[in-house]
Order: sequence, then structure tokens, then C-alpha cells
Amino acid sequence: MSAQSTPSELRKRSPSSSPSGRSQKDRSLDSTRQLKPSYRPNNALRMTAIRVVVAGLLGFFGLRAAQKWGRSEVPDAYALCSPEGKIFTVDEANPEVECMVIHGSHFSDVGSLADIRLRWTAIPVRFIQSGAVVVPGISDSHVHILEYGATIQLPLEGPKSHIPETVQVVRNYILSDPDVRHNKSTFVEGWGWDHTQWLLEQWPTSEDLENDPVVRGRPIVLQSKDGHAIWVSKKILDDIEFIPEEIEGGTIFRDSNGNPTGVFMDSAQSLVNAPEPTHDQMEKRFGLAVRDAHKVGLTALHDAGFNPRSLAFFKKQAEEDKLPIRVYGMTYFNESAEYWGNSVEKVIGAGNNRLSARSVKIFADGALRSGGAALYEPYSDNPETRGFLRIDPELLNKVIPRFLRDGWQVNVHAIGDRANGVVLDAFEAALKDANVSALRPRLEHAQILAKKDMARFGDLGIIASIQPTHAISDMWFGEDRLGPERVKGLYAFRSIIDHGGRIALGSDFPVEDMNPLAGFYAAITRLSPDGKSPHGPGGWFPEQRMTRQEALKGMTLDPAYASFSDDQLGTITPGKRADYVVLSKDIMTIPAGKLLETKVLATVIDGRPVYGKI
Repeated sequence: MSAQSTPSELRKRSPSSSPSGRSQKDRSLDSTRQLKPSYRPNNALRMTAIRVVVAGLLGFFGLRAAQKWGRSEVPDAYALCSPEGKIFTVDEANPEVECMVIHGSHFSDVGSLADIRLRWTAIPVRFIQSGAVVVPGISDSHVHILEYGATIQLPLEGPKSHIPETVQVVRNYILSDPDVRHNKSTFVEGWGWDHTQWLLEQWPTSEDLENDPVVRGRPIVLQSKDGHAIWVSKKILDDIEFIPEEIEGGTIFRDSNGNPTGVFMDSAQSLVNAPEPTHDQMEKRFGLAVRDAHKVGLTALHDAGFNPRSLAFFKKQAEEDKLPIRVYGMTYFNESAEYWGNSVEKVIGAGNNRLSARSVKIFADGALRSGGAALYEPYSDNPETRGFLRIDPELLNKVIPRFLRDGWQVNVHAIGDRANGVVLDAFEAALKDANVSALRPRLEHAQILAKKDMARFGDLGIIASIQPTHAISDMWFGEDRLGPERVKGLYAFRSIIDHGGRIALGSDFPVEDMNPLAGFYAAITRLSPDGKSPHGPGGWFPEQRMTRQEALKGMTLDPAYASFSDDQLGTITPGKRADYVVLSKDIMTIPAGKLLETKVLATVIDGRPVYGKI
């Protein structure tokens, strides 16, 4: 087969080679329509017979023993088939097929093995291993790419039982790196501490860092697990020129004498001047994130917080053809800065359709874990506060319609029920008489919903960008925070779907596990990985579970829609980009307890493996 062969040349069969002697008209129909097994008479018998002899055919033709293809070895056109017919396309017109044809960077055909061999006579056919399945390329709808790369350096999440144990991790990192150990001015950055997991739930202080002689006197900034608070050293505190008494949309933690303790929440984090990473540092962090993303089957990432520096970095990567994964960026809107929607140029499909940055990210409130989510009523475990809004509702109602008019997708972070209600009100006003499918507004997280707001996603056409692994993390303290009634609106996935809402799934990594199958498992079980929940082995509020079909769509087609790429991605459909993942187990049928044992055998983008082999 020539690498330059065209699809029509590859599919052409001469009349003399026809096994059935059919008319040219019949053969022409075969080349333009997708023949599916369900459309043929006696299909069940025919398919059973084919599958019984597939293993024998593989052995006869030497295909089972064929060496797998890596990225550089993949031919220009090939067919990939499943012996059990387990290619899940997420295409309603053709949900499960036996084979798919890839030509160049796109899917060219799907169908049964017999049909593919009939229509494509000059291409190699490969088979995935028995028991494995193929799904479309998997997207994560809410991530922090460069931040993930930074956490690899100094991760603070894990079984730390108290503050000194977490400080010990920082100490060990400093001692392990001679450059850091011998230069006390070197900036130290970490991510992942979680005060809710310590035996004594209390906020850390800069003095906790000063108590260790190795750590003392160094510039240290440690990000919390949810990304909504930072814990800094005394050196960082001393370097802040001015600390106001209060800051709108944030909290400066203080001791009984009114002195800052070293923790800054939400908008107050902007008071801390951490050094900007260099291009080389960002490139290293990006490489680490991509390496791990490919290993777990991710082909597209929605980054929930570009700033000018990271946006410039990704644009440069696209210009130099150095994006090994698809990136959809949300550019952060600073409520204290000037409006930029009419002056910043959108990025759409740069770097061979690998980079788009056409959306804005607005913060409405903080996080539930740190007590910054904006609620209608006070927190049950802290009646003195209802959390806070990070943006004034009046400003929100000005900038949302303005961004929409300037052609930007608007994505708003909202956790608390009050924050979600305020944002839904603003969207409802802005979307009157608008073409919602052309705008595709998103609520990022949509965690706590009042009953009256659950139907509004479907009614208004707003996408709920949710993270199922947050549900199984927060279920252990959710009722303490919210009380027995209000907690029923926390992570109410089924209620959103049943009211016609569209859900796009993500992880919020590095806040949660990057593995999309962890999110798939959490969405359909509402159980921790060890099969537990506050409500027992049946799951936490099991009536809010998603089906497997909904969860698979939520990490393939729905994120593609949420990023304006559903015409190119999200399903295994002829004409779309050939992004797909080969999994070791049938995630659509195996017991839920076995899901997390599933391995990624291959991650493929544009028809070429970026991880594993085919």
C-alpha cells in the first residue's frame, strides 16, 4: 500500500474481483454508506460465526503474532477490530461496531469485519486483545496543567496526619536537592496540603514552618489541595509590602492579636508575589503532565485558568508544533482589572487543531473544603459565615453579556448554592433571545444546588462541568458542613441530567486523581475506591448516580461539545479526528469493583499512538 494512496483508491474493488458478481450500482452503494451488522438478515448467526473463527483467522494470517505498531510504525491507513465487537463509538447511529478504519489523521469507516474487508481491500487489519475495548479519545473538562507539573516536584497530599508531618515532607525535599539545600533564597513551591484530613483539623501557620531548622528562613509557598488557599513562610510574609485589613472576595487569616498567620484564601492569594516560572520550567511541567495524561488515556485537556504568561507559553508550543495533546484554554478574568474581551485575540484550532483559547474563566466564589463557597444560609459547622462571593453580582451581570457579545464562551466557577443561583440568574438575563448552542456557557463545578436551580441547566442550555471524584472526597465532611437537608443538593448529577442538562466530566487535577476511570467509577457508584461511603456500600445518595453510558458520553462527546469541537472529536465517526483509547477491560459491563483495575493499552491521537502500541 502506498503511503500516498487516497481513500477512494484504497476502497476501490474492480468488477472482476467481486466475490458476489453484484452490479456496479450495488458496489457503489457499499462505498458510500456504512453497512452495519444489524441491517443484515440472519445477523445474529452471521456475527456469531464470524467471531467464532476470528481467532483462527488471526492465527492463520499470522496477525495475532504481528509486532504491534508504535507511533512511527503506523501505516497511513489501517483497520482496527475487536474480536467481540467492542468498539464503543458513542455515536447514537452506530453505538457498537466490530471494526474501524483510520486513514491519515481521521476515521474513514466503521462496520463489521466482513464489511470492512469487503470495502477496504489493501489495508492491514489489526485486532485488539480479547476482552479489551476501544472508546473515543477521553477529555478532561477541568484541569490545571502546569500546576500539575509543579506538584510532581513537591506533593503534599497523602496520609499526613498532622502539620509537623507535612512540614517534614518540605524538609525532606529541601535536603534532597543540593541546590535548594545550600541556597536559602531558592523559592520552594508545593501543592496538596489538606487541613480537613489532619487528625486535629486546624489551619497551619508560618510559625509551623519556622519551627523546623532546615525549613526556617526560606521563601516557601504551599498551595492547598483545592487550590483556594496558600500557606506561606515568615520570609514570604515579611516580603509583602502591604497587607490590608480586608480584601474583597478573600480572607487573610489572623491570630488573636490581628497579625497575619500565613494563610491567604481565594482573592487574598494575590497579595503573595511568587516568582513567575521560566519558559524552561513551564516546558518541564507541561511535559510531566502530558506524560501522565497519556498514560491514563487522556487526549484532550480543558485548562481552567490561563493567565497571560501560560497563554503565551501554549501559543508558542502550538506555533512550534510541540503540543502532543489537545488543549482547550479558559483565560482568567481578574475582577479587579480592566475588561479585555474586546482586545484579546481568540485562539481557535492552532497547531493542527491542538490548541484553542476562546473562553473566559470567572470566579464567583471559593471552595467548600476551605469554607469559601457562597451559601444562602450559614455553614452548619461554622454558623458565623455563609462563605463569600469573589465577584460582585452587579459586575457579573455586566461582564457576562459583554464577553458573550464579543464572542467568548463564558465559564464561571461556582461551588455554593448562592453562587450557583447568582450565576444562573446572570446567565438567564444575558441569554435572552440568544443562540445558546453558539455560545455554550458553562458552570464549572456546580457543586451545591438549591432545588429550584436544578432544572435551570436544561432550561437555559448551560453546561454543567462537574468532577465526580470531588463527590467521593467531599462526601465524608459534606453533611457536617451543610446539614442533612442541604447536603442533598451536593453533587446532584442525576437531578441535572433528568432536567435535560448536559454534563461534561473532569477531574480538576491536581486537586483529584488524573485518571478519568476514577471519575467514571465515582460517577456510577458514588463510592470511595475501597467501596465505602457514609451511606454504606450502596453509595452516597445512590439516586444521583450516572449510568455508564452517560459517564462515557460525559468524558468524550459532551466535553467535545463544551469546547466547540464536537464536529471533530468525541465519537468514533467517519470524518472525525482519529482520537481513541484501547482499554484492557470492558468498562461498560465488568463489575464496578473491577473498574479501577482497567489499564490503558494505547492512547491514540490523530491515528498515531502517543502511549502504548496498537
